[in-house]
Amino acid sequence: MAVEKGGRRDPVAAPARTDRGSANGGKADLVQAMFTRIAGRYDLMNALMTFGRHQAWRRVAARATIAAPEGRVLDLATGTADLALAILEASPHRRVVGADFSLGMLREARRKLRARHATHISLVAADALRLPFTDASFACVTSAFLLRNLADLPRGLREMQRVTRPGGRVIMLEITRPTLPVFSQVFGVYFHRLVPAVGAVIAGDAEAYRYLPDSVDRFASPDELIELMKQAGLRRPSYRLLGLGTIAIHTGVV
Repeated sequence: MAVEKGGRRDPVAAPARTDRGSANGGKADLVQAMFTRIAGRYDLMNALMTFGRHQAWRRVAARATIAAPEGRVLDLATGTADLALAILEASPHRRVVGADFSLGMLREARRKLRARHATHISLVAADALRLPFTDASFACVTSAFLLRNLADLPRGLREMQRVTRPGGRVIMLEITRPTLPVFSQVFGVYFHRLVPAVGAVIAGDAEAYRYLPDSVDRFASPDELIELMKQAGLRRPSYRLLGLGTIAIHTGVV
């Protein structure tokens, strides 16, 4: 695989493969196409939907990488590279590989990294269900808003565990359903009605922003995800809630 780093191409892994032809390929194709469609407005929509809080949540996840051993960090579903940049801010000495299977997102990330001269971050096209890296390649694997989009969540967790070296960390930031009385109902109305309307106006894609709340409704609870992490071989799994219980950051040790 050729990985972009500072405008050059750096061979570090075998070619990425996607899950076409499997029972899960249909969802993967739909998710890939959806994120490519909305890539140009992704940052703006994130800012609007979260009232600007999404960067603060990423910074919390990025600070959790400090506890990982020395070595490279793999940021899965890197999108426009906001979490990768936050990791670099928390640990300027780190090398970060940002991976995504949406070429549209990678184009936006490339523009952002060049504008900020972020030469310690490389970009690679890769499928989170079949990572093109050898075992124990990274000191830490991170993701933000990836898990509920995976066609096969247990397999995705096993891949994260596989490419993380012993003693390394797996850190995952995801939207979750709030349980606070009253607020959970208000959040449901906001998420299911207002967000798709804003998505239609700003991103020109109401369908993508209907998928968002629906995918959260179908996703595992924080405690259920803990059990899946254990099954994937991640030790000492834990999580913390942010944003009045709408965001969960899960951490596990390999």
